[in-house]
Amino acid sequence: MKRKIGILSLGILLLAGCGAPKLEDGKEAAVTFKDDFKISNDDLYKFIKDNYALESVITMIDTYILETEFKDYMDTAKEMAKNYVDSAKKNYESEDQFLQFVQQYYGFSTIEAFQNNIYLSYMQNHAIDEYSKILVTDEDIEKYYNEKAQGDVEISHILISPKTTSDMSSEDTEKAEQEAKDKAEELLKQINAADDKVSEFKKLAKENSDDSATKDNEGAFGKKITYGDLSSNYDELLDAAYKIKDNEVYNKVVTTELGYHIVLKTKSYEKASLEELKDEIKDILANDLRTNKADIVIEALEYYRKSYDLKITDSELNRQYENYVKRALASSQANNN
Repeated sequence: MKRKIGILSLGILLLAGCGAPKLEDGKEAAVTFKDDFKISNDDLYKFIKDNYALESVITMIDTYILETEFKDYMDTAKEMAKNYVDSAKKNYESEDQFLQFVQQYYGFSTIEAFQNNIYLSYMQNHAIDEYSKILVTDEDIEKYYNEKAQGDVEISHILISPKTTSDMSSEDTEKAEQEAKDKAEELLKQINAADDKVSEFKKLAKENSDDSATKDNEGAFGKKITYGDLSSNYDELLDAAYKIKDNEVYNKVVTTELGYHIVLKTKSYEKASLEELKDEIKDILANDLRTNKADIVIEALEYYRKSYDLKITDSELNRQYENYVKRALASSQANNN
């Protein structure tokens, strides 16, 4: 985007240089026609400002502020943007073909401009991450520690996933879901009826689990875990594990987006101190904010813009910017509702 602006500005300066035609009021013409009609530089600038300038101004504002505020992250963001573009190029037979795609679907005239835009997105996301941490207070951390923090556990599971496909009818989908649930409940009954429930669990895990990552390990995740260590899909498994003793199987089938689980806890560990868990809890709470706070994106960027005493002195651009912020906040709140 910066390159686009630079080229545009240079073009205006060249058009306004020595020897440019004059209008009757003394203003220089950017464009002339055979019937002596002229478009002035002032008219051209006003048209650009009214129709295209806001996005460019926001890009320039955020680039300056975020590169100043997060200087240490610039190289990381640039490298990730380069890797993203290099990876995307591999899907096309040539760079020209990739450029055509970028021009058609994203509106950038060069691959460099496209990569710069991705770079800025990474910088903005980093700013949102850091802002989310600012919102987390010591009181929030202590409350989470007292109410939710747990010691690590080692758990195993048997996953039975419904055999569904995207082209299934709703009736067939429901049938597949019920079959998977029934199978999981039947396996749980078999485990509970065994003299050695743990051994039976491990045997059935190897024979039946649909989790390829843990199946051959008798259902074991193979490491100590707690909330935040795995995807949120596994939080329900941890909820179950924290309700039972070591070497005990949870007495209900646990349902998640992945399917139906039977949970075994094999070992539990003492909870670490608040000081030891403080940074980890802050990251968990910050991630919750990024996920659940609808206006976090615009709120975070506005926070850094205001911290740099941003003032848009051009009244028309300032009006556009204020309307843009209002619309963004209203859209976020509407999506949240």
